[in-house]
Amino acid sequence: MKISNNIGNVGQLRDFLHYLDRGDVTEIVFQSGATATAKKRGKHKAVTSEPMSARHILKLVRDTPLQRLVPSQDGASAPTATLIEGVEYIVTVARSGEMLLLRVRRAGRNTELPAATIGAVAPVRVSLPTDAVEEKQAVDSYEPPPMPAKDRRELAAAVPIPVAPMEAPQPQVSYRPPVEASPLGEFVRSDLPFTAPAGLRALLMQAREQAASDVHIMSGEPPRLRSAGRLAAAGPTLSDQQACGLVMPLLNERSAKQFEELGYADFACQLEGVGRLRVNVNKQRSGIKGCFRLIMPEPPTLDSLGLPSELRQMLNYHQGLVVVSGPNGAGKTTTLSALVDLFNSERSVHIITVEDPVEVIHPIKKAIVSQREVGIHTKSFHSALKGSLREDPDVIAIGELRDRETVEKALEAAETGHLVFATMSTPSGARTIGRLIDMFPPDDQSQVRSTLAGVLKFVVSQRLVPRNDRDGRVVAVELLTGGMALWSLIRDDKLFQLPSLLQRGRAFGMIRIEDSLNELVSSGAISIETAKKFADDPRLIGHSQPLSPPQEPPGRGTKGTKRNLFAKKGG
Repeated sequence: MKISNNIGNVGQLRDFLHYLDRGDVTEIVFQSGATATAKKRGKHKAVTSEPMSARHILKLVRDTPLQRLVPSQDGASAPTATLIEGVEYIVTVARSGEMLLLRVRRAGRNTELPAATIGAVAPVRVSLPTDAVEEKQAVDSYEPPPMPAKDRRELAAAVPIPVAPMEAPQPQVSYRPPVEASPLGEFVRSDLPFTAPAGLRALLMQAREQAASDVHIMSGEPPRLRSAGRLAAAGPTLSDQQACGLVMPLLNERSAKQFEELGYADFACQLEGVGRLRVNVNKQRSGIKGCFRLIMPEPPTLDSLGLPSELRQMLNYHQGLVVVSGPNGAGKTTTLSALVDLFNSERSVHIITVEDPVEVIHPIKKAIVSQREVGIHTKSFHSALKGSLREDPDVIAIGELRDRETVEKALEAAETGHLVFATMSTPSGARTIGRLIDMFPPDDQSQVRSTLAGVLKFVVSQRLVPRNDRDGRVVAVELLTGGMALWSLIRDDKLFQLPSLLQRGRAFGMIRIEDSLNELVSSGAISIETAKKFADDPRLIGHSQPLSPPQEPPGRGTKGTKRNLFAKKGG
């Protein structure tokens, strides 16, 4: 989109200059990333409902006498008397990087003109440019005379502008860039990169260089990076205004609405020079809080993640259910993306992913990959799965099995000839199977066990364990493979016998979590003490021969009966 080059912009500018006709308004301020404000009785009050970008300001001054005052590089123009439709105004324009600030006041008013600045103003509602690259080109296209050094010093020494909310702003003007006509709407390409605030971009690039997984920004606290599971400070303490200036510009119209209504917003975005992020922004006691999960630039492979080679057996299946489980932060989404990439690289199939939000972007390889985001491309996981069955899929990847309706549709898809991948936030294979069954009413659970026994192919339960050298974490995996032995336990409601099945199931490709941890100890990746912390049975750590599990009493298990170690842990 190009900024229009027409004389009509004077009319738009006139709408704001009318505020200066009032005796109690001394100045109008336009600043990229913030709402336009009018200085009334010493306080700046918002006069637009949405923040303006540099593109909006450039469009406002295009083909007006103010255009020649826009600096071509960082700096500020001197306060300049300018005639607009016969009325004299004092105008200052400042630039810092890709941000602009414009101040206008009536000539002859006995009002002190503050030094021109570009500061972080708390926005009322954030509006991001549709195309940040074109905006930058538009800013760079001006070539007015160079700015005096004195004004540059004033720009560097200035302070941000305080903004107070306006009681009843009149009129409420929207300066959101127009969207090019499309029958699909503007939500379709949610993976296009845009420019983030310079401070946030530098912090995220530092996190990439240090191989950090998360970045936390909080009002009244220094930013922190999470590396190998540990948080460490990465800069000076941030004020509420500074934290807002770093976090809030990432919100688009949808996420800003969610933030206002619910007090938080979850979304994914692509930042220039940084890559893709999963973002949570929320309100908390000291002000604003932002959490940024750094997403890898391309899908990982099973080998790069250190996952067992038995998972490649999935390529032999054309239908069934595969569940990846583990606690929060254990890398379930990363493993799911590796499984999708495995099929994308090896088989010519149609893959549909349903995620909240879309994290790893899958390029087209041998397969066709359709990635749908809940809240943008579909209403819910359940509705997306219902529609996907009519979209000729071969593989369906579900970001999370959260409720009974989603599980029901996943089982239906797996039973009717589709291979379904999904994740669940459960600590072990036994708990995963139990949770799937317990989502249904007691009268339906017998039928669910029968269906699950017929479609379950793998349960991958994983945990991320800190390395000995403190250089990241490694994955430990418990693997349940589908077969008559497992299916009989599910169908007969004898999940309490899973420990015995895991012990003797190595020949069927099954792996106990303790065996996986022992292999990591033997390779020197982790210590015995660390392995015991992550094991279900610490007695099995450090033994070359597996110990016998506790003796199981005869008879079928009943819910709530503590029969063995897994039952004691809730399995």
